[in-house]
Amino acid sequence: MSLYSKRGVSAQKEEVHAAIQNLDAGLYPYAFCKMYPDYLGGDEGYVNISHADGAGTKSILAYLYWKETGDLSAWRGIAQDAIAMNLDDLLCVGVCDNILFSSTIDRNKSLINGDIIKEVIEGTQAFFDTMKGFGVHIHYLGGETADVGDVVRTIAVNGTMTARWRKDRLITNEKIRSGNVIVGFASYGKASYETDYNSGLGSNGLTSARHDVLNKHYANHYKETYENSLSNEVVYIGKNSITDTLHIDGTTHTIGKLLLSPTRTYAPLMKILLNEYFENIYGVIHCSGGGQTKCMKYLPGPFKIVKDNLFEIPPVFQLIQSNSGADYKEMYQVFNMGHRLEIFTDEKTADKMIAIAASFNIEAKIIGRVEASATKSLQLKGSFGEVVY
Repeated sequence: MSLYSKRGVSAQKEEVHAAIQNLDAGLYPYAFCKMYPDYLGGDEGYVNISHADGAGTKSILAYLYWKETGDLSAWRGIAQDAIAMNLDDLLCVGVCDNILFSSTIDRNKSLINGDIIKEVIEGTQAFFDTMKGFGVHIHYLGGETADVGDVVRTIAVNGTMTARWRKDRLITNEKIRSGNVIVGFASYGKASYETDYNSGLGSNGLTSARHDVLNKHYANHYKETYENSLSNEVVYIGKNSITDTLHIDGTTHTIGKLLLSPTRTYAPLMKILLNEYFENIYGVIHCSGGGQTKCMKYLPGPFKIVKDNLFEIPPVFQLIQSNSGADYKEMYQVFNMGHRLEIFTDEKTADKMIAIAASFNIEAKIIGRVEASATKSLQLKGSFGEVVY
């Protein structure tokens, strides 16, 4: 059993998928987001989408960072995490404008004060203001903030995005075919619209990242940050503290800031790609929960996906792996490992997309391809060897 499973979490969410298997899959079963007829407007040419997601356990890292340093700024990043995990899922089906957002914040009031709530809410609006400058309009409808200390140990920051979108401007993944190439867009670095270096971690696998990297100091002093029934062997087993530093490309970063890097949104980039190359975008995947295996869930047929030109593993993932000793098969299934967005297209369009990404200072390249197959499978190849799912 993996460390991830021993901590009571699952990259594949098998029990969740079992629970929802009898629910309506929506109009497009292979699309990244579930879509329904236009119940809001009654127009057969439109669909309705309502999508919920959040920052997950990353908020616990913000809590630890704040308690150890007194720095409130990490909470603005948590606001961005909750938004980007919604927004970038919607981007995968083509939705890139005129979106409604409602937040849900559950807190333990005895531990999480009003200054933190203010940072999250103001951080949410600040992110929307930034996106507006790139033509991505997200309307903040407020939401629910509840004091539920009996339920939540610290704080949970989540949200729901809703959109009404034209059917003829949807990406449903039904066009994915043998011969497509896959363009990967880096999750790390510093995009032109980001203020700091982004480690690329995003908001998936944070339970492992936190427990694998940080040391027993956090188990002993912050018991509110983990399930106390877990074995001591899987709780904060790392070597590092939040204030330890790591040198990357000549600059110094604290471990805490690397783990807390706000989830990169690809919205400014995707807005252009969807406007200019819509007809040549055959499928889009957000490598979130499930990491590099996420694409398998949305294939419209028994294709073989080969990813044999992956990005070099960014330092934050090297740090996690060196602390945990996890094998590459688990690492690539839990984390994005270097790119969180992938687009299925043709080679000619791929080159144009890569050039546009470079204009945003986002590294991009063809990381793989789609091959004909009798069964659905995924093959990863790199300096680490070969991993098959």
